[in-house]
Amino acid sequence: MVDSTGGAGDAGVFRALADPTRRQILEELRSGELNAGEIVGRFALSGPSISRHLAVLKSAGLIAERRSANRIYFSLVDDRLALCLGKFLSKVCPDQVVLRLRRHGRAVR
Repeated sequence: MVDSTGGAGDAGVFRALADPTRRQILEELRSGELNAGEIVGRFALSGPSISRHLAVLKSAGLIAERRSANRIYFSLVDDRLALCLGKFLSKVCPDQVVLRLRRHGRAVR
């Protein structure tokens, strides 16, 4: 699914988040980019299995990759997850979002 901005749709984000391994990969990338070998080394899964998980995360627009020589580095896409979840929460429980914004002293539109 592709949204109007040309990126992966929000449904892809939720599908990606449905798997605990993919959620753990996102947590591992929280502190900065890692190469594929470093990510594989943090899990008791095969390289091809982790590669499939990375492909799902990339397809959902949650991570980006860059190549340097013979290595592939992965990093979180800034704000993608927060914006997607925020949009979902504002539709499902808009009153709670407004209350949270007010508690933090932000303007409510």
